[in-house]
Amino acid sequence: MLVRTTRLLPLTVSGRLRPPLSYSAKQTFWRSGGSGAPWRRLSSMDPQVTTVDPSSGNNSDSTSVAEEPSAVELLPEETVVKEGKATILFPNANEVFYNPVQEFNRDLTCAVITEFARDLMAQRGVKVLVPGEKERVVVSLSEETNEADVQTAEKNGAEEPKVTARIGEKCENGLRVLEGLAASGLRSVRFALEVPGLQSVTANDFSTKAAALIARNAQYNRVSHLLQASCRDASMLMYEMRGKKERYDVIDLDPYGSPAAFLDAAVQAVSEGGLLCVTCTDMAVMAGNNGETCYSKYGSVSIKAKYCHEMALRIILHSLDQRAGVYQRYIQPLLSISADFYIRVFVRVFTGQATVKNSASKQALVYNCVGCGSFHMQRMGRRISSGKHMKYSAATGPPVGPECEHCGQRHQLGGPFWAEAIHDLEFVQKVLAAVSGNPSRFGTSKRIEGMLSMVTEELEDVPLYYTVDNLSSTIRCNTPSLLQFRSALLHAGHRVSLSHACKNAVKTDAPPGVVWDIMRCWEKTNPVKREKLSETSPAFKILSTEPSLEACFTVREDANPQSRKRHLTRFQENPQAFWGPKARAKAGGSITTNLQDKRKKFQNKRKNQITDSSQLKNFPCKKFKQGTCTHGDNCCYSHSTEQKYDEKPE
Repeated sequence: MLVRTTRLLPLTVSGRLRPPLSYSAKQTFWRSGGSGAPWRRLSSMDPQVTTVDPSSGNNSDSTSVAEEPSAVELLPEETVVKEGKATILFPNANEVFYNPVQEFNRDLTCAVITEFARDLMAQRGVKVLVPGEKERVVVSLSEETNEADVQTAEKNGAEEPKVTARIGEKCENGLRVLEGLAASGLRSVRFALEVPGLQSVTANDFSTKAAALIARNAQYNRVSHLLQASCRDASMLMYEMRGKKERYDVIDLDPYGSPAAFLDAAVQAVSEGGLLCVTCTDMAVMAGNNGETCYSKYGSVSIKAKYCHEMALRIILHSLDQRAGVYQRYIQPLLSISADFYIRVFVRVFTGQATVKNSASKQALVYNCVGCGSFHMQRMGRRISSGKHMKYSAATGPPVGPECEHCGQRHQLGGPFWAEAIHDLEFVQKVLAAVSGNPSRFGTSKRIEGMLSMVTEELEDVPLYYTVDNLSSTIRCNTPSLLQFRSALLHAGHRVSLSHACKNAVKTDAPPGVVWDIMRCWEKTNPVKREKLSETSPAFKILSTEPSLEACFTVREDANPQSRKRHLTRFQENPQAFWGPKARAKAGGSITTNLQDKRKKFQNKRKNQITDSSQLKNFPCKKFKQGTCTHGDNCCYSHSTEQKYDEKPE
């Protein structure tokens, strides 16, 4: 993009000195969020939005912008939204740019990047300082880990870094962050204001209006010395930064819907050991409604099952690892979260040809029974360690027969997906300790603490889960309490945990046969009416077999996890009405109509059927608008040219 600039001069308006800003002939400025507001070119007093070179440093003028008081004034019909330490300007009529429910997502991202920066900057000899944070005490899972942490702390104490990094300050050896799809720039502004140890933050958006809004918000929050607004195609921007010296330390992708189109560029543009943060909101595709679409986007077939949300996490990890493997790179998941209407993964990307060979053995297919919900996994490859060398071979299978051994029904085949651990427990413990030790830092600290506490309790080597209510529904009996079912598995000598992805989930290393034996024992104390069961139903076939073990449902102390005992906020109620994802932004970033009015317009569209043909006169004739209606005055629809109906705005 060609950018024509004029001479930079300080401008005095209304007795106040405004910082020098340049004129961009190609950028347009979103003057107002209301309808009928005038559109105009940027003047020399508007915030500067240019196509930046992310590899270059910040302007010498940008630091002076942070020192001066913000000269950005509130425009007509513009609102101010405060989240964290950021204050963001929004056009009043636009509901696309901000969803308050995503505050948890942004808070968690700030917490994760802070801990990532702490570890990475320590290797560069820089100590990061977070306001309100006391002396670090990492919550550990075992005494051995505690001793190791003490030794590490003593070692680090002997070599205390002399250079410190604070929030809001530019660090020369700091992290370079890219937000590929920034919209209003809220997330990037929060990074600049809340994450220490940053060298630069590039907030990119393809919409010129969104990029202008990002520049205004950067100036309004006085972080122009750190934050650069960019108006580029996100994929092209990342492809251009593939050089080893130009890569970003952190890349954040939070698109509307699927991030599949950006993953190939992202795994190349992130630095060695860098952090890649990805959000997926196309849960209908990833949760099994459209398996063929999921395969075309992520290279994996999703299936409808109770464990669909965890499977969605593993599908996106599989896609990331597969695309990274093309360039001899591999991923290391740090944290994978399923929350509300989206999933969020944080992974580190490394380069190593030898480690990439392990990729096939990290993926698996799943055979899911359509009758009883039992599932079996089949690894895509095998690796056997023989001394210093690793031997690779094809996997053998399948692990199931033509029919389910428990109910006689057929199997669905799903995957492949990531079958290894989806969290790094040591890293999660650091994030949890930081958030719980400084609860006033984030507005959603309680939920973050509850969510991460559940993550640390999950069985990291057991993919997928059962749900107690679905097991009971299969055999048509009453549902045992979660503690009773967990206790029965523990009494049988198996490991068990909950899952953050589902409230009634049970993760266990027990085979499906043991799970159904426990349910058969439960049915004996809570009998069902066998005469009402069809002989071909899964319930009849499962209950026709006698259990091979005697289940004990006496509640054990260790059946209740600590997060449940402490009544942490694990699964919050719906935060507000209509709290789901907002509508997709229009091309060019124009203002959307009110979402609630649109919902009301189509609500009960098929329930309230028209029985009187005279009521059809209240609706416009589509053929008349097209000039093809041949009924004339005898048409049962209205031919009125007056705009009486809700029409699509221009």
